[in-house]
Amino acid sequence: MSASEKAKAKAEQVKGAIKKETGRAADNDQAAAEGQGDKTKGSLREAKEKAKDAFKK
Repeated sequence: MSASEKAKAKAEQVKGAIKKETGRAADNDQAAAEGQGDKTKGSLREAKEKAKDAFKK
């Protein structure tokens, strides 16, 4: 996994978690759902990179 892709995945996960919790605190279901989506997208990006690394070996 390249360092830049790993950083992008983690940043996306953190951004999503913050957005989700901010949405929940403000009782904004749409923002909370968008935050969960961003967090999931970051997790998928990370899984993709790990799979690519597994096939390289």
